[in-house]
Amino acid sequence: MKIYLGSDHRGFALKEKLKKKLTEWNYEYEDLGPFSYNKDDDYPDFAKAVGEKVASGPSGRGILICGSGVGVSITANKINGVRAGTMTDVEQVKASVADEDTNVIGLSNDYTSDDKNIEIAKAFLESKFSGAERHVRRVNKIKESEK
Repeated sequence: MKIYLGSDHRGFALKEKLKKKLTEWNYEYEDLGPFSYNKDDDYPDFAKAVGEKVASGPSGRGILICGSGVGVSITANKINGVRAGTMTDVEQVKASVADEDTNVIGLSNDYTSDDKNIEIAKAFLESKFSGAERHVRRVNKIKESEK
């Protein structure tokens, strides 16, 4: 599984911390920006890049960070094949992946601590889709709505 990362200036420092953790955890990742701190950058640019990468392959996952985690999730969800959600809790992310097959998460730099966000990211990467019939049916209905 390849992990795609993106943030804006408000999530830049956390993204850099996450890159170190991903290396520790032996995950392959690609940083899609920003590559340096720029207080005037715009989160949709990076969220779109991550969403497109995730949607282009069968096993990629995306981790996005902005102030609230909401803007990056909204942007990523505009791309067919992306199922993104803003995550604030480990149990929430596990359930989201198991039930909705979430493939992109939005993390909040402003409302969630770095340590908690790192826990959430790890849980996201370790979680699997349940494949239960009712969840497959629901995910398929989501896919139908993208047409």
